[in-house]
Amino acid sequence: MKFALPSFSTPSASASVRGADQRSKMMEYDQPLVWVVVLLMLFGMVMVYSASIALPDSPKYANYKSYHFLVRQAGFIAVSMFAGLLAFRVRVETWQRYAPYLFVATLVLLMMVLVPGIGKGVNGAKRWLSFKVFNLQPSELMKLFAVLYAADYTVRKQQFMHKLTKGFMPMAAAVGVVGLLLLLEPDLGAFGVIVCIAMGILFLGGINGVWFGGIGAVLVGIFSLVIVLSPWRRERIFAYLNPWEEGNALGKAYQLSHSLIAFGRGELFGVGLGGSVEKLHYLPEAHTDFLLAVIGEELGFAGVLVVVAMFYWIVKRSFEIGRQAIAMDLTFAGLTAKGIGIWIGVQAFINMGVNLGLLPTKGLTLPLMSYGGSGVLINCVGLAILLRIDYENRVLMRGGRI
Repeated sequence: MKFALPSFSTPSASASVRGADQRSKMMEYDQPLVWVVVLLMLFGMVMVYSASIALPDSPKYANYKSYHFLVRQAGFIAVSMFAGLLAFRVRVETWQRYAPYLFVATLVLLMMVLVPGIGKGVNGAKRWLSFKVFNLQPSELMKLFAVLYAADYTVRKQQFMHKLTKGFMPMAAAVGVVGLLLLLEPDLGAFGVIVCIAMGILFLGGINGVWFGGIGAVLVGIFSLVIVLSPWRRERIFAYLNPWEEGNALGKAYQLSHSLIAFGRGELFGVGLGGSVEKLHYLPEAHTDFLLAVIGEELGFAGVLVVVAMFYWIVKRSFEIGRQAIAMDLTFAGLTAKGIGIWIGVQAFINMGVNLGLLPTKGLTLPLMSYGGSGVLINCVGLAILLRIDYENRVLMRGGRI
């Protein structure tokens, strides 16, 4: 005969075991989000190599090896991931405490860019500070610190959000100073992204709807005025509206016309990895601003769709994490998470829109993917802060302490 051994576990003990088991299954960080970010960077590195492999054939890059940009991008990614790990270890409340100081420090860097002998110019624009090993672009720093500053400002001024003078004007003045410095570089694209970040966070923070609509109309007027008063910007706009007009395809719309040719050649599944013709000195800046055009040519509509889907996932998760934080009364964390989503989403949308001919040509890179140290570094730090917010949300939901 077989005898069943009695069970000595109490209902409370069983519930405790089940609870512990459920908690252990709850990941401490968002693994799918991490994988999407890593895959985007690695995919970008492969495409940067493909887009830049023929550059040494031109006189400008004659001293470079075919793998020069690949090696540098791999180095940028390694450093950026290490910086992201460090940023992840910083508590959200610490970022909130230092947000105003980081914003002011970046303003100083933007001023230094304009000082002769300090700022470095490329293709007629002074946007970099040279540190020998790499060039730092302060406008990239400003995108992240504008998110932190706008979120902190909204929390501090929550009771004044429905008032124009105390609620909106101080933030408008801060963004106006940033805009003036960026327009002097000039960098209208970065200014547009920062305005979208600030306005988006103020809107999510509860600014008066009437004021928001009026301010939006004023901003559209200001951007229109900047374009009207700038002959070269005006010519670029008209060229973008009709890139195939006589003179435009070989002039102001040269990049756009070759970008559209690249997408046309790619069709549904592309001509194959490495098979792009447009990267052979036809499409300028193929490894930076127009990387998506090379993806479209080599991997077709399918490849572009995968990239769009991954960026959609990042933005979606940013807003979900932000909504979760706000539900737990972590307003700064919630607004910061949503602000990071706005930043990545708007910049990716503008870059893709430019590549596809939906928007005028702007000097904005594709986040995480385009060649460049400053952009990848700041993107990784920003997404590490997003992951930290999600981590703190999970810890608090388990009843733990941060």
